[in-house]
Parts: sequence; structure tokens; C-alpha cells
Amino acid sequence: MNFNQRLQPVSTREAVYMELREQILKLQLPPGTPLSENETSLLFKVSRTPVRESFLRLAQEGLVQVLPQRGTFVSLIDTALVEEARFMREQLEKAVILLACSHFPPASLNALEQNLLEQQACVSSKDDKSMFELDEAFHRILFDGCSKMNIWSIMQQMNAHLNRSRMLRLVDDHDWKDLFEQHARMAEAIKKQDGIGAQELMVEHLSLNIADQALLKEKYPDYYK
Repeated sequence: MNFNQRLQPVSTREAVYMELREQILKLQLPPGTPLSENETSLLFKVSRTPVRESFLRLAQEGLVQVLPQRGTFVSLIDTALVEEARFMREQLEKAVILLACSHFPPASLNALEQNLLEQQACVSSKDDKSMFELDEAFHRILFDGCSKMNIWSIMQQMNAHLNRSRMLRLVDDHDWKDLFEQHARMAEAIKKQDGIGAQELMVEHLSLNIADQALLKEKYPDYYK
């Protein structure tokens, strides 16, 4: 991605923040990576001020840690925050998919089906970054179709550590058939207006993170606190 493209619609400060956040969430800047204001400003061809402000903003979100006399680092993944975010998502997404089973606009259902086609292509191509984005988009379509996008936006504020863990899982294991099939079964349950079945599928889907955490923490101990 060309960083300079982000400078057009948003301020330099916002563009730097968005780019750094994306790189952290997609593990292009892995947990524990040291960050330098000077090097980042040179890389992005901006002054140090928007970089410094972005570091502070990311620190408030828990994605960056500033250690006195040691420097600034990408924060390690906090398993407690991962579980808290997963719990929140489970409660909210169970409610949303139940709503979807009672009323879901045809346009939103079409969007789910198109998303599934693209997911299927990613399963074959093993494009982990696109698969992560499509996974996110699938769930966002559910909230959008149920007119609950404000809830979706609030939920994203707690998802930073969970999303890094999810991304790590996709990078570590490229066998995504189960992930795709769960999404496909959820879409089918919505079509059939099977609320109970859809909720059970959502719980099963989000519970994968519990088992994944233990395996990932054992395999990537330097990424977790």
C-alpha cells in the first residue's frame, strides 16, 4: 500500500496513526518490535510530531508500550484482554445473528454470499491478510444488516488484542476450511431463519479462540505477556 495515498482524505497525523495501527494489527510490526520516532518519520516522510502523537494514541489503545529509559515497543498480546474481547463479541454477536434470522435485508444476504465466494478463493490462495479482512467483513455485514453499526464501532475499540491473536492464527495455520464452513453454515441458518442454530454456530465459531490461545502462546511465547 502507498502511504502517501492516505494523506489525501485525512490529516498527516491520522494517516500515520492508521498506517501504524494497521501494520500492528496485521503483524507487519510484530509484538515486541521496537519503534523509533526518527526512523518512522523518515520512513513515512513526515515530521516527528505526527509520529509521536500516533505513538501516544496507540499507547492509549494498548497497542504500544512506552518504557522509560528503554524506548517504545509494540505491546505484547494480553491474553486477558483477548478473552474479555472474545466474551463481549460472543454476547453481542449471538444477539445480532438472532436478529438476522428474524429479518435480514436481501441486499445484506447477497453481500454475505459474495463474501463467502471471496473467502473460498482465499482458502485456495492462502492469502492470510485478505482472509482476515473478509472474516471481519462477514461479521460487519451482520451488524450492518441489523442496523447495529454503532455497536460494531464500539466493539472494535476492544478488539485490538483479539484481532492480533486472530491474525496470528491465520498466519500460523493456513487450513481455513473450518473457518469458511462455519461462516457458510451461519449464512444458511440466516436464510432458514434458524435462530437457535445460528446462535449455536456463532458460539462454536468464537470459541475457537479459546483453544487457539493456548496453542499460539506455546508456539509464540515472545508475542504474549
